[in-house]
Amino acid sequence: MKPMQCAAYVRVSTDQQDYDLQKTAISRAAEARGDVISRWFEEKTSGKKLERAQLTALRAAVRAGEHRKVYVFAVDRLSRGGIADTFRVVDELRKHGCHVASVSDPFDLDGPAGDVVLAVMAWGAQMELRRLRERISAARADVERKGGTWGRPRRIDPGTLERARGMHAAGHTIRNISARLKIPRATLANALAGKGHYAKPEPSHHPPKAEK
Repeated sequence: MKPMQCAAYVRVSTDQQDYDLQKTAISRAAEARGDVISRWFEEKTSGKKLERAQLTALRAAVRAGEHRKVYVFAVDRLSRGGIADTFRVVDELRKHGCHVASVSDPFDLDGPAGDVVLAVMAWGAQMELRRLRERISAARADVERKGGTWGRPRRIDPGTLERARGMHAAGHTIRNISARLKIPRATLANALAGKGHYAKPEPSHHPPKAEK
């Protein structure tokens, strides 16, 4: 029997993560079931919203009849936006004759209790995301309470930044300054424009104290 040509969707949340774990698990599961992954849809982005480039491409391909089976590592890779969004994606794929196979969730989406378990899993993913946000918010508040600064560290120290500003004021191009100071051009441009971590604090709007 000829193996079924399947698609697979993998997603991670940040650029620092990779797809290796998901792709290895999916490839092994597909091989064990006699399937072949002929197309991978990969993206690094949050699962909070459905408007994601590769997920949109996958849905379009399924609507066009290009895939009859899609593998995911887990249902929450499709969506972490809650029950409604998860059902929306899975139901759309099903209606176009596409089976969704999750390799790490211990249930069959097409089974008799598939919808019930899917709802529970989607709710769990949403709650996990909410708890993660709460932990991040608490950690940020703790860092700032102790006088620290939240976020990625500056990639240009204050002295180098002042030197770069002087060179820029003297007419040097960002490309030239970047090469001479060995600073990525995008980082340098943001710093010179006062964007992100390099933004200057807003002036105080408190009225001046009366002189005694």
